Amino acid sequence: MSLVKFLTSKVFFKQIALAIVALVVICFIVLKWLNITTNHGEFVIVPDLKGKSLETVGIELKDLDLRLKIQDSANFNPKYPKYSVIEQKPAAGSQVKENRKIYLILNPSGYRKVEVPNILKFTFRQAKPQLEALGFTVGEITYKDAIGEGVMSMSYQGKPLKAGTKLPLTSKIDLVLGNGKL
Repeated sequence: MSLVKFLTSKVFFKQIALAIVALVVICFIVLKWLNITTNHGEFVIVPDLKGKSLETVGIELKDLDLRLKIQDSANFNPKYPKYSVIEQKPAAGSQVKENRKIYLILNPSGYRKVEVPNILKFTFRQAKPQLEALGFTVGEITYKDAIGEGVMSMSYQGKPLKAGTKLPLTSKIDLVLGNGKL
């Protein structure tokens, strides 16, 4: 039998028709299976977790068949309680599938600690921006008779402070400055 006769025969057309029917049936079965296994059209609304404790969040997410993943806890926010959620992704009110991970950023127990720079013998004009750039605030300023007008000493909560000591961000550092008079 030649190729042209085979391509125009009834056997060839029956085989093509069977292949098309089998392909349609397989596609139909696969699409139905995907709808069932992926819960097509079914969503869970993400609750607002901000300000809640980790224990409360865990219970709430478990009830909704969602998982939690702690991402970071570096930025202290004094408006929220310690170890509570300060940020979440996806945002509250979003529609997600069940078993989805919800990424949380927690509020740490306090500000992170930063090393105090060596600003002794610096002028106040140089010392203040350097302290503020690191997140400290300048507290009480007192002047003492000295030849120079630079920073003579530093203190924190009434105790002498040395360069290199680690203090929490936003700490108030008191300065003793020379007044240039002797």
